[in-house]
Formats: sequence, C-alpha cells, structure tokens
Amino acid sequence: MMKNLPKHTKLVLGLLAFLPVYFAVSALGTKLGVWGWQFGLMTLTFFGGMIVLGVTALVALVSLVLAARMTPRHNGLISVAILGLLVPGAALVMFLNAGSKAEANPIHDVATDTANPPAFSAATMAARDEAGANPLSDYQVPLRELDLYKNKPPELAIKSHAQIITDRYATLAPLPLAGASQTDAIAAVAAAMGNMGFKDIRPDPATGTVEGVAESFWFGFKDDVVARIDENEINFRSVSRVGVSDLGANAARIAELRDRVARQIGQR
Repeated sequence: MMKNLPKHTKLVLGLLAFLPVYFAVSALGTKLGVWGWQFGLMTLTFFGGMIVLGVTALVALVSLVLAARMTPRHNGLISVAILGLLVPGAALVMFLNAGSKAEANPIHDVATDTANPPAFSAATMAARDEAGANPLSDYQVPLRELDLYKNKPPELAIKSHAQIITDRYATLAPLPLAGASQTDAIAAVAAAMGNMGFKDIRPDPATGTVEGVAESFWFGFKDDVVARIDENEINFRSVSRVGVSDLGANAARIAELRDRVARQIGQR
C-alpha cells in the first residue's frame, strides 16, 4: 500500500509521524536533564517546533495541490494532505493560546495571603538554590524593580505581585479552619497534596506548615508549594522554580488544593 503512494504523500505521512516524536523528545530531554529548560522549551519546542510545523504545512499544501490535480481523483491522498494542514494548524492554535495565557498570567509566584505570604523552609530554599531557581520576590515591590520582569510593559511594571494577584486571581482566598484543629488541617493538606501527585511532602507541626513539590509530566518543571495553618485559616503559596509566567498553573493548583482540603475538613 505505502509503495503505491506518491512521494509527496509519503513525505506528509512521514512528517506527521515525526511531529509527536520531535515534541516528545524536546520535552522529555528537558525532564531528564539532557539539556536545560530554556533550550528544551524555547529553542526546541517553540522556535524549532514552529519550523517543523511550518515545513509540514508547506509540504502538505503542495501535496494537496498535486493530489487535487490527479485524475482520477484520490480522496485518500487529499485527506492525508488536509490532515497535514490541520495538525500544524491545531498546534499553532495551542502555541497562540500559550502566549495568551502568558500575557494573562505574568507572574509565577501566587499566594492567598499577599501581605504576608507563607514562607518556605530552609530545606526548600536550599533545593531551589541548587536547582538555580528564580529568587523569591517581595510581594510589595513593583515589577519594574525586579530584574526578572524588567521587560514587562509599563502599565504592568508599576504593579507589585500583591496587586497582580488581587487583580487577576480575585477568587483565591484563605481557607477558614471552621473548628478543625491544626493537627487535622496539617493531615488534610498532606493528604490532598499526595492525592494531587505532589512529591517530597513534608508536614511540620512545629511551624504549622506543609510543603510539597509539584512536577509537570512532560517537561518535569517543578513548583514549590507551601500551606501555612494559622490560628483560624489556612494560607497557600505556589511558586515555579523557572520561567517568568506560569500560564496560570500556580493559581489553578492553589484553587484545587484549597478545594480538596476544604472537603477533607468539612468546609465548602
């Protein structure tokens, strides 16, 4: 069957088979430490990925024209060519969506207490230092004063982390304990982190905190998460180790963790 296909159709099929392998290698190579995240995500996935997708779309377009001109018409060849256009198109939409999410979520450090965000332990800070993670920022300092955000537009650069969190994640809030003991709350947070697949979960009754590490499946990006059980409420914080924008992942994670803990302690 394959032997009878035109070369242009075989090329389209080959490129379509190559695409998932290419993107999987880009991601898993980052996760396994074969190369740095900037190379794996920015160079291979976005820059290189756009080139591979563009080549695939161009070859598919040529194949579509050639298949449409054949007599008798071969609908199967046309279908392959159309698929060769649709797949890069869908990937492009995903890339554009990621760019839109990055603009909507300009920071990677989110907490439910912006005046006094939960602090990480010395062990977590050491792990972040060893990984070359971004420094933790003062929530009250405008972004324009932080090196990591120096290229942000002026209307955003004048805002602090606290202002951005309040503006963009208005639904995030501390979780009232509602009569639950600190011991029960710590156990509930640890259990919820475990159910969400966190690693290195460390409850600390002495400080009233629970810490854990969330790791993305493909690239292996690690985010540090801490819950602080105060006298009447639980506050959460989630911080990415690398990157500038988190595409909304930290806020979404806090919302899910908060919801799971609320169910554990009988809150809604």
